[in-house]
Amino acid sequence: MKHFVLLFSLSLVSVPTLLAEDEFWPGWLGEDRSGRLEDFRPPSPWPGDLKVKWRVKVGSGYVSPVVVEGRILVHSRQGEQEMVRALRMDSGKVIWAKSYPVPFKIGGGGERHGKGPKANPCYSDGRFFTTGISGILTAWDAKSGEMLWRKVPGKRFGQSHAHWGASNSPLVLGDMIVNLFGNDNEGALMALDASSGERIWSIGNHGTCYSSPFSVEIDGVRQIVAWDHEALVGVEPEEGRLLWEYPFPHKTHNQNMPTPAFHDGRILLGAENRGIHSFSPVLRQGKWSVSKKWSQKELALDMASAIVAEGFLYGLSHYAQGRLFCLDPNNGNILWQGPPRAGPFASFLSFPNHVLTLSHQGRLSIFKASPDGFHSVVKYNLSEQPTWAAPVLLQQGILIKDTDFLTFWTFS
Repeated sequence: MKHFVLLFSLSLVSVPTLLAEDEFWPGWLGEDRSGRLEDFRPPSPWPGDLKVKWRVKVGSGYVSPVVVEGRILVHSRQGEQEMVRALRMDSGKVIWAKSYPVPFKIGGGGERHGKGPKANPCYSDGRFFTTGISGILTAWDAKSGEMLWRKVPGKRFGQSHAHWGASNSPLVLGDMIVNLFGNDNEGALMALDASSGERIWSIGNHGTCYSSPFSVEIDGVRQIVAWDHEALVGVEPEEGRLLWEYPFPHKTHNQNMPTPAFHDGRILLGAENRGIHSFSPVLRQGKWSVSKKWSQKELALDMASAIVAEGFLYGLSHYAQGRLFCLDPNNGNILWQGPPRAGPFASFLSFPNHVLTLSHQGRLSIFKASPDGFHSVVKYNLSEQPTWAAPVLLQQGILIKDTDFLTFWTFS
């Protein structure tokens, strides 16, 4: 009995406790914008219900929060003001709050989605970067809330946002912040100095869209991949040099919206009413070329970005009023589809052997990352308000932003 008690005590001591200060979520879809949480350890077993640690009214918008050093940074809208707040992770209490006026008239057809903000913020080196609905890019001191600099990088093109407002989420790469700026007709991919906001480089003259840039390595070359109003491009990050380009323009009313996924050197791009496609950029003898490997016309992505988990692509096709799917990224074959009428939107994350999805109806579902069919692990109803913002999955729980509230749900 003494040996049993000793072993039990040692087992308890050996389990590390993650403090709130250790939790880190620097931006949309996690640290590398892939949606993959390699080190997440799920509770065993999953509880029957999640518990509300705190709930705070922060205002409207589709923005996913940032978590750093025991605080949660939130960007939202209240009336004609955009708001930036820092909340204590343990209590939800406000540490600091700032506001600034952002009058905005959303383009026709998007009124029901509100006036944002919709571009996800990001964090790096003590700075919190936000993009407002009208294209205002601001750098804040994450600890004090002091505004460090503010720019409207797309202003030189006339209107500084796309028809339904700026929805591109900025990407921090070292000392640079990179994003698509401009409007539907004119724009560019730009890199700004993260400490000052000064332009480092600008490339292209294509209009912007609603997709966000991401960084990957292809054939040993680190590059920024972005999908603008006209094409999918790969750009060398230091000098902004175009490496390759593949035309894939906005057509009629079909917008370029979801952010592509990446797997095994290939870019997986889904487009509204235009299927899902695999593109392979290749470097041979110092020259880049891009070829299309396959096209799958039975699925298509509207606003929801798909992710890769355990070697397969998971997402929400907007056909049949919304269907979850699993697709083989090597050949484009559909491995399974869920029932129709799942709705217009869902966000995705993954951790080892599992996929997490949050529907716009507030339903959180965790299922096995399996090509053999949908195998549910657990489901929770977390909000009666729409949940268009991507969730933040932490070791202690999950942050859910609905129409007006930010809620911290815990696993214990």
